[in-house]
Formats: sequence, structure tokens, C-alpha cells
Amino acid sequence: MVQSITRGIHVSIETEFQPEYSSPVQFHYVFTYKVVIENKGDQTVQLLRRQWFIHDAGFEIKEVEGEGVIGQQPILEPGQKHTYVSGCNLKSPYGKMHGYYFMERMLDGQLIEVRIPEFNMIVPYKLN
Repeated sequence: MVQSITRGIHVSIETEFQPEYSSPVQFHYVFTYKVVIENKGDQTVQLLRRQWFIHDAGFEIKEVEGEGVIGQQPILEPGQKHTYVSGCNLKSPYGKMHGYYFMERMLDGQLIEVRIPEFNMIVPYKLN
């Protein structure tokens, strides 16, 4: 698990290789990642957008932007968490992701850029 805190917003991520959906012969590797976003600050925030940078070893770097996460723009009161699971397809057995969540502080409309910590996606048998 990797984690980071930006201005009271705690982000933690766990990854898992999905062998049943992958096909190494066809250069297709599927990973899922579970994200927990926790508001440890004292202000209510809303997640508006996200920006991901996906590094596929030996291949291109992709940038993915969009509204919310998995179709949601959660509002987090102090002490609340939002958890979701998403996935990533790679052409190689190694990769990494990192990025930013863009949140709005509800009290005054201030925008906050929250760092998403870099995490690795590695097929387990490549670790030996």
C-alpha cells in the first residue's frame, strides 16, 4: 500500500494483478487498484476532477483526465472516507501510476490539488 497526505486529504492505494483477465501472450495485463480517500482536515471538500499519468514500461505514457472518480464526485465531511476500485490495462508486466485529485473546499470554493502517490503495478511472477 502507498499513501500520501495533502492539506488534510489522505489517499491510500492498493494494487492487485488480475491473471484471469490478462493474456501475456497478447501483451495484455490487467491490474485493479483500490483507493481510499479520507478527509482528515476540518473542512468539507468535494472531489471534482482527476488526472492520472500511466507509465507502461517500454511503451507510452498516457494521461487520463476527467470529472470525478468512477462517475462520482463525492463530498467528504471531516472524518469521512470514500473508497472505490478501478482498473488499468497495460501492454507490459510492469507499470506505475500517479496523479492528482482536484477538490473544492465547500466553505469558500477554494480549489485544492491533492497528490495521488505513485504506485507500481507488477505481475507477481516478475518479482522473483
